[in-house]
Amino acid sequence: MTEPVERRFTQEFARYYDLYVPEGEGPFPLVLGMHGYGGDKSSMMRLCRRISETRYAFVALQAPHQHVVYPEKREEALKYAFGWASNYRFDESLALHRDAIHRVLRDMQDDARIAKGGAFFLGFSQAVAFNLRIALTQPAVVRGVVGICGGVPGDLQSNADYVPGEFDVLMIGGAADEFYGPERMARNCEALEKHVRTVAVRTFECGHVVPRDVHPLIDAWLAERA
Repeated sequence: MTEPVERRFTQEFARYYDLYVPEGEGPFPLVLGMHGYGGDKSSMMRLCRRISETRYAFVALQAPHQHVVYPEKREEALKYAFGWASNYRFDESLALHRDAIHRVLRDMQDDARIAKGGAFFLGFSQAVAFNLRIALTQPAVVRGVVGICGGVPGDLQSNADYVPGEFDVLMIGGAADEFYGPERMARNCEALEKHVRTVAVRTFECGHVVPRDVHPLIDAWLAERA
């Protein structure tokens, strides 16, 4: 009996990000913010602006894969959210992310108010390991990485494409995080130490969420390296 054959074609589709640049001449250090699974660019930009509205230029990049979020009440409208990848053809999603990062960085080169020389990567949950994959293969574009309630690449110890990077990493976790609890966070950061300049870990009394009072910590950490 004849078996089906998988075929493939490519399409171009739009990607979206929000840009915030403070008033003034700058140049302002660039922070690329990536939301977690189920978020969007607006939610990430709110987090970014709570860090500082005067010190940095922020880009909140929206993930490419959209899905429906059903409301709690049937009479309410459907909502939407976005994710970065699934286990299905993961390498293709990673390639999309890599290309998106480079396109955004090229866009920023034409703005005199934004500092040149790479960007800080800020991510929550699913985006953290995604960002580290970019940082560890192309460290020249990275000034530092902040990860909130996220992990490290699953191939951290085996991927020959990862190279040591002269940048610092700040990992922020929740004491009650059901996915990345303190023990797992400690193991991940220990494994990451050999690949980057420094790794700092801060734990807050929360679950798998952005800690309510984390913004001053991130602001101070970025400012020291800007």
